[in-house]
Amino acid sequence: MKFMRPVALAALATTLTAPALAESQQTIYLNPFAGYQYFGDKRDLSESDTYGVGIEYRFRPHWALEAVYSRADVDRKYNSGESEFDEIRVDGLYYFAGQDKAWNPYISAGAGHADFGAGPAGLRTPGTDHDETRVNVGAGVRYNISDMISLRADLREFHGIDESTFDTMASLGLSFAFHRTTAKPAPADADNDGVPDTRDQCPNTPAGAQVDSRGCELDADNDGVADSKDQCPNTPAGAEVNSRGCELDSDNDGVVNSKDQCPNTAAGAEVDENGCEGVTDTIETINLRVQFPLNSAVIDDAYDLEIRQVAEFMEEHPGTTVEIAGHTDNTGKAEYNRDLSQRRAEAVAERLVSALGVDADRVRAVGYGEVEPIATNDTSAGRAQNRRVEARIQVLR
Repeated sequence: MKFMRPVALAALATTLTAPALAESQQTIYLNPFAGYQYFGDKRDLSESDTYGVGIEYRFRPHWALEAVYSRADVDRKYNSGESEFDEIRVDGLYYFAGQDKAWNPYISAGAGHADFGAGPAGLRTPGTDHDETRVNVGAGVRYNISDMISLRADLREFHGIDESTFDTMASLGLSFAFHRTTAKPAPADADNDGVPDTRDQCPNTPAGAQVDSRGCELDADNDGVADSKDQCPNTPAGAEVNSRGCELDSDNDGVVNSKDQCPNTAAGAEVDENGCEGVTDTIETINLRVQFPLNSAVIDDAYDLEIRQVAEFMEEHPGTTVEIAGHTDNTGKAEYNRDLSQRRAEAVAERLVSALGVDADRVRAVGYGEVEPIATNDTSAGRAQNRRVEARIQVLR
């Protein structure tokens, strides 16, 4: 017993001073228990009630250490008298569920020192009267009645190293919990945008700016200029913009590049809505029911009857010109849509000139892509209306 005291103190000190890991809750359990212990055939000991107490430190949700003291007064099996049994051990436990769950099954393993008391007249009886080291493995379950009180059932197998003995114990105990809650430090957020520095890809956003999950300012129209600095917040997809988020107008004629069909007009020249010199007014718009194959700008003479109405109108009004305007829905990339609509407008213009005899100087093809919808792009019917070709009959103002 003199040897057991320092071992017990060392075990308790190890348990209570185990390093605290960064978890929100750590718990110390006081685990009194009563059990029934079966001693192997090598021992001159009968089955016996066993009593004890453990101090368990649950330092992580699934991991714990426990220092246990147990004792019993055991009758001899083959000789008269009894033996005193004492043991101190340290076990490691792994729980399969967190402390917030009612049922906490676990497995455990450990080692300790057992003292089997002297027999009659102080004589040593093989397998009983000695000190020995025992290792153990076990399994059990903790049932949380409340946050402070739980029941624990445990089944454990012991192996005595010195005498190669095997003992078994089943126990039932009542546990009292003492919790210690540790607040996790808030992650660093230098610009106070709500996104931790560890994943903030834009670490110096202005105070009060709205940011996305990457910590970067929102850019609703995806033009590369943050909403807080964007003076033109609804620029078309793919449009080139300046530092203020407004579309570029390279020749300063008042028509942005995405709509400017004449991008190099002379400084100060008066231009129309397409950025071309010679201001025109549209006096008639004819919707042409021309169907193109998917992703194609090729047509044949099947639509000449439809296109002929444009030629006839222009023949009746010799002072007019026509803009063949191609349009798409917003499916796909804006640049591709603009190119496709341009090629389709040129295909219609080509039929108007080559097949129907309209002077090429009076015909111009312009592809607007997706920037001039006449219906919503949120429905298939609306998108179908937006995929169109128009003949805009114009006169010089």
